[in-house]
Amino acid sequence: MRRAAVGPVRRAAAVLLAGACLLGAAPQASAGGRGPVGWGSLGTGTTGGAGGTTWTVHSRAELKTALDNAGDPTAPKVIRVVGDVNGHEAEDGSLLGEQDYAPGYDLAQYMSCFGEDGTTWSDTRHDYCKQQRQLRQTGSNKEKAQIQLTVPSNTTLVGVGGDARLLGVFLTVNTGTNIIVRNLELEAPVDHFTTWSPGDGTQGSWNARFDAMTVITGRNIWVDHCTFTDGRFPDREAPAGFHGERVGRHDGLLDIEDGSDYITVSDSRFTDHDKALLVGSGDGRGDRDRGHLRVTFLRNLFTDIVQRGPRVRFGQVHVVNNVYVSRRRTPLYALGAGVESALFSERNVFRYDATLARYGGEHFHDSGSWIDGRPAHLNTVAAGLGLTDDVGWNPADVYDHRPLTTARAVEHHVLTHAGTGRQYGRP
Repeated sequence: MRRAAVGPVRRAAAVLLAGACLLGAAPQASAGGRGPVGWGSLGTGTTGGAGGTTWTVHSRAELKTALDNAGDPTAPKVIRVVGDVNGHEAEDGSLLGEQDYAPGYDLAQYMSCFGEDGTTWSDTRHDYCKQQRQLRQTGSNKEKAQIQLTVPSNTTLVGVGGDARLLGVFLTVNTGTNIIVRNLELEAPVDHFTTWSPGDGTQGSWNARFDAMTVITGRNIWVDHCTFTDGRFPDREAPAGFHGERVGRHDGLLDIEDGSDYITVSDSRFTDHDKALLVGSGDGRGDRDRGHLRVTFLRNLFTDIVQRGPRVRFGQVHVVNNVYVSRRRTPLYALGAGVESALFSERNVFRYDATLARYGGEHFHDSGSWIDGRPAHLNTVAAGLGLTDDVGWNPADVYDHRPLTTARAVEHHVLTHAGTGRQYGRP
């Protein structure tokens, strides 16, 4: 196991600023006054751990220590991640797996307890079914306790160089405010104890438990220059499940839920995944989400994403200058208009026709997007789905932003600057 010095190092606020250092360069993002564009710039503002303690971490244990920040977790801090941090890394440096969390658990046996058609669970179908059910539950809880790391308020979590990765970490924000996550690759966790739900959908569905990152009741969050991916464990290599489909071992890449607010996700990549981005807790959670979930998605690249780029419930969400490309996977849709959503799309580039889906929403507006270099006419598409183009708000009335105005400029910028390890582009 690698061991390197981990501990607080005091630096001048002028050096730390909001963004720390990227690629060994001076912190140009903050030195020039750069902060998030969009909703993340409003409210109380988003500066992360600027001016606080700096930690440098190389392992899960060191990251957990840094997040605790010497017993004062909400005090300002900048946490610099070097290399790979694996969520399954035990205290002795070994990597934990399925059998460490639940010795004796067997996915094939678990599936067999639903019968060949996967329709009905029975504890008595086989003599091992009750044991497998219990092992799945306890194993899932142990895996969650191991891989979940929660980012407290007033934190900048930033990768050093171009190869900083969180592998199998379930990164969460839980009531945290003023948080920046930057220049990190987040490889979505594999749920070793994913659940088969026979009544979910027409033929049943797998429901994995862990996202790469979840924001719950968080405010003023900025995710910038990150890469979200299934990485080493793509869906196409998962074990065979029911009805000729693969077992679903991943949940979302980035979910924003439970009244979270004032969030910007910018210059990041979302790649090779099914359900990418979810805004909103559920159709029946208006009591928590209504009036919140104000999120900007700016200049991000979506490659081989099947759906949710994003799917939105309740929120005022601005999707601007993003690029959607599919080479390997067949997309269902890019933008999902859910219950009471106010989704404003602006000058996005699509390289496929599956642009929009309706999931209980009533409104959607697009301004100037393109499909394969030609006007997308998404308001016409929306009208065909029964959506009106009056979402009740316009980002230009709320915050300053300067969208790129040609498809070529959008593609060039996003392909050049989005993702981990890339120099910052225009503010």
